[in-house]
Amino acid sequence: MNHHALRANACLATLALAAAGAAHAADFKAGEWDLSLGGIVNAYYTHTRCSGSRAVGGTALATQALGCGGTEGRTVVGNGLLPNALTTTAKTRQEGYDISATLMIGAAVAAGDAISNNSNVDVRQGFVTFGNADMGTVKLGRDYGLFGKSAILGDMTLLGAGAPVSATQRNRVTLGHIGSGYTYLGTYGQVAYSLPTSSGFSATVALMSPVDAGSLIGRNQPQLQALATASFGGGKVWLGAKHQKFEGTGGFSMSGVELGGSVAVRTLGFAANVQSGKGLGVLTDGDSGNRKQTNLLLQATWQATPKAKLGLNWGESRLKDGVATDLRSNTNVTAGLYYGLTKSLTLVGEISRTTSKPVAGESARMNGVALGGIVFF
Repeated sequence: MNHHALRANACLATLALAAAGAAHAADFKAGEWDLSLGGIVNAYYTHTRCSGSRAVGGTALATQALGCGGTEGRTVVGNGLLPNALTTTAKTRQEGYDISATLMIGAAVAAGDAISNNSNVDVRQGFVTFGNADMGTVKLGRDYGLFGKSAILGDMTLLGAGAPVSATQRNRVTLGHIGSGYTYLGTYGQVAYSLPTSSGFSATVALMSPVDAGSLIGRNQPQLQALATASFGGGKVWLGAKHQKFEGTGGFSMSGVELGGSVAVRTLGFAANVQSGKGLGVLTDGDSGNRKQTNLLLQATWQATPKAKLGLNWGESRLKDGVATDLRSNTNVTAGLYYGLTKSLTLVGEISRTTSKPVAGESARMNGVALGGIVFF
């Protein structure tokens, strides 16, 4: 199962499939360039059932409006947390510099009709890197952010669905623990610099193209993100941060820190991640305004057999302040079975419970099930 997790990481992390080595379906040479082509295809039958309050405000994942797509229950056959994706990477070494270019093009499975997704394209990565072992690496282009990267890569539901929120799965993907454990890492135009890796320590700082949050705009200053990771035998720890100023009436500064770690002890795996700050947003930067927020994710897995992994994780995104109907928290617990039928194909079964609590009043609840599979090539 670790083999599949590495391939999922490769499609979500920088350098895409280049980090997965043997995961490539095709590696070939064109002149002085080494080219790689690979990708992901996945689909899940999901069913959700929503109950409780319909009046929880904000981005309440468990309400009928979001969790069940406007009804008491919803069935979808669509993507899990990962999209379908085709990734191409080209690498070369010229005049002492390692140069790489990556392009990822994705597509969603499900839609509200039988036509619209035929022309939907999801482009998350398009960047170039250059550097060497002495100077480190510079990245230019569009790629995933740093804040939240370690959390989502370590989330077992990366291979599955997690919270199968119908409103996002139709036309895109499910949420895993996005909004109920961590804020989405996002994709940004960026200029990033990574130090040379030394004794298991790596660090990256990046200037991100500033994003808007509703009527508030980020225009004068870039978003800043940073991530440091220290790996050791059987595990790793990480520390991240991000900051951006939103301008306009009611403008504010988004700022957050993140701390997490994971460890493997024989057949058992454990992971924890906490994010804390102001204006982090439930799903994306600043979407909940200038409210203090804490995101927490806890996870335990057991490699029951060489092919079968069992896992249980719990996550919560909790906001402070707000009026009575405003969202106080989204909480999700997911139990999953991940079975490696072959080295390329993983079959997945998950059950989950998502709860959205308001500042005052009754909560909304969503029960979900996801059955399907994911192939890496």
